[in-house]
Amino acid sequence: MTANHSLSTTGKHHSSHTNVAVIGGGISGLTSAFRLAQSGRKVTLYEGSGQLGGLGTFFKHEGRTFEKFYHCMLPSDGPLLALLEDLKLRDDTYWKPTTFGYWHDSKVLPLNKPVDLLKFSPLSFIDRLRVGFTGVYGRMVSDKGLDDISAVDWLTKLSGKSAFNTFWKPMLQAKFGDRFEQVPALWFWSRFNREKGDAKGEEKGYIRGGYKRIVDTLEARLRALGVDIRMNEPVVSVDLDATSHPVLVTENGKRRFDRVVVTSPWPIFQKSAGSHLRSVMPEMRKEIDYQGVINCLLFLRRPLTPHYWVATPQEQFPFDGAIESSTLTEEGDRGKGRHLVYLTKYLHRTDARMAESEDVIATRWWASLKQVFPDLRDEDLETRFVFKAPFVEPIFTKGYLKQRPPESLVPGRIYLSTTAQLYPTVTAWNGAVGQANRTIEIMEADEKAGATTAVSVEMLAA
Repeated sequence: MTANHSLSTTGKHHSSHTNVAVIGGGISGLTSAFRLAQSGRKVTLYEGSGQLGGLGTFFKHEGRTFEKFYHCMLPSDGPLLALLEDLKLRDDTYWKPTTFGYWHDSKVLPLNKPVDLLKFSPLSFIDRLRVGFTGVYGRMVSDKGLDDISAVDWLTKLSGKSAFNTFWKPMLQAKFGDRFEQVPALWFWSRFNREKGDAKGEEKGYIRGGYKRIVDTLEARLRALGVDIRMNEPVVSVDLDATSHPVLVTENGKRRFDRVVVTSPWPIFQKSAGSHLRSVMPEMRKEIDYQGVINCLLFLRRPLTPHYWVATPQEQFPFDGAIESSTLTEEGDRGKGRHLVYLTKYLHRTDARMAESEDVIATRWWASLKQVFPDLRDEDLETRFVFKAPFVEPIFTKGYLKQRPPESLVPGRIYLSTTAQLYPTVTAWNGAVGQANRTIEIMEADEKAGATTAVSVEMLAA
């Protein structure tokens, strides 16, 4: 018998005894587990590594903890700030004005006010006006239809070919490499509309104690709510049994649940999907590729730049930009007289540079940074660390909204809250928290409607 992809729904409203597994201990998994446990469900959280937080993981140096990858908040980050309110951490966030610079011809040019753009020497005067118009238009125009237009075509039409090649193209290439031509205009539009500054300029936020404090607080709340947190226990397989219940397999054995929330990156979930799940869910065959990132974190004895971010998208540099997080963070969160700079490079997760040794990366990147800032000296460097992550953000293509995985993969059974679903929302902690909220809301709506996918034994045996 061949599998029938038309799945019927039956079942009952959930009870407080509903047994739910959450796969992944990043911010999406932690938020999902928190919302589920708050509603009285029995929750088991699986994390494959020895540390919670995902891209918010940390390391220790001289008695302090530091994030491996840079983080900040924006005043518009509603879901994340609401979560911090629930955790009673909102009052410990603080905000500072931040600025942006763009390296060109041995100078860092500010790009924060209209007058800065009018003085921006890499562009002709007409191109400066067109780039300025693009920014204003991007904040005002509707997003309708932008998913089906490439960012290349959209930005070229608005700014002109010359301005696109000089200004926009290097930044797209820095983010997506040779896949930049596939990226929809909607991806760019969402960034125009997230980082809106007011008349006073941009402002970003951080939390006392760092992002580890958010993770630690969530972990404590989860344990208090009775959540079973299983560290160093990667999920090898996710499948459906003959009664259409989800079954997870780890090195500690097989376990059956009423519901599962998957928060791991789509390619990892695809790899773990069992044959029965694949046979009834054509969505599992979707191919969604990912960009990775390399971060080189420098501990300096002096400030590097007054800007929070200095873009270096030129091909001569091995990194895309320098983020001086110490322009945002308080001294108490990093140490007296210490300045933290993240050098970052987005690249495909299979790129050969991802396999380079940390020492090779750190040495080459430090030498290049001294080209960007010629007054930088070796004695200014306290120490440096290199971190890599292969699954940071999906590589979005035109029409991505049509292929974005659904929250309810198997209604009543398997739900998704992954980075593959955030688009067009910016891939960040705020977006991940918002996505987790949406996924749990959809699960609850399915439960109220009595929706539970029934897959017959014959289908699973097909």
